[in-house]
Amino acid sequence: MGSPVRRLLRARLRTVLIISGAAVAVLAAGAFALVNGDGSARSARAAQAGPPGDPLAGRPNADAPRASRGGTRAPEPSPTTSQKKKRPKSDTEAAHLAKPKKKTDTKDRKVLSSGSCEASYYWQGQMTASGEAFDPSELTAAHKTLPMGSKVRVTNKNNGRSVVVRINDRGPYAGGRCLDLSRAAMKKVGGTGAGVIPVRYEVLSRG
Repeated sequence: MGSPVRRLLRARLRTVLIISGAAVAVLAAGAFALVNGDGSARSARAAQAGPPGDPLAGRPNADAPRASRGGTRAPEPSPTTSQKKKRPKSDTEAAHLAKPKKKTDTKDRKVLSSGSCEASYYWQGQMTASGEAFDPSELTAAHKTLPMGSKVRVTNKNNGRSVVVRINDRGPYAGGRCLDLSRAAMKKVGGTGAGVIPVRYEVLSRG
């Protein structure tokens, strides 16, 4: 048997070896757990981020159904007053609108009498036989016998141009002439250059 000192040293050595082994085992287990935990976290992050180089990684899924898709849609808005179709006009209204207004045309007037003669014109300011002041810019004429206010259509035989004049004076008294036109009326038929022209007259109204 050894000495008591040797037995004590051996016992302490065994105790130190046992404690050292337990410590090494604990450290190894902790390191293994740490490695496994970090790897799981990395795997989870990699799975969430998608494959490397994926441009859609981290973006929401475009094909995911929307909350409102498949739901009941709001009814179509009712047409406003301006969008409503206008009521079609009745045949009576359409005929009334389409009916042209009747125009008073001297060409359609009934000719009471007619004839041919020569016509002259005058422009001097004076009083007429009807009592009104003579105005050479108005379409008037002098006649020997027609009632004042009569309407006469005068046509220049040289060019076919015509004008309707109102009788408001007496004359002319030169031989062969039956009408003395105002300057404006003679200009209408193109006779101011000649002074005296052959005309055809048509009486449209008397007085």
